Amino acid sequence: GTDINRQNPAQLSAPHAECAAITPHDTNPVTTGVRAIYVGTAGNITLRLWNDAADTVFTAVPAGTVLRVCPRFIRATGTSAGAIVVMF
Repeated sequence: GTDINRQNPAQLSAPHAECAAITPHDTNPVTTGVRAIYVGTAGNITLRLWNDAADTVFTAVPAGTVLRVCPRFIRATGTSAGAIVVMF
């Protein structure tokens, strides 16, 4: 897949136009165009960004945090945070 944010970098600073709840999954990729993740319940998030070759663990992310990242995967394994919403 292609990260559409890379093709349109100006939109990264624009307000989010859509959001959707997401269930982390080890092999299913996230929909392209995600520009941020809202964390509703505190915990760890394991994800892989579009240009990374390996996963990254964000440890002890507080509830209510918005991570301004463009993930390709949000993994179930290693993710204990909940009520995750992706923003486009």
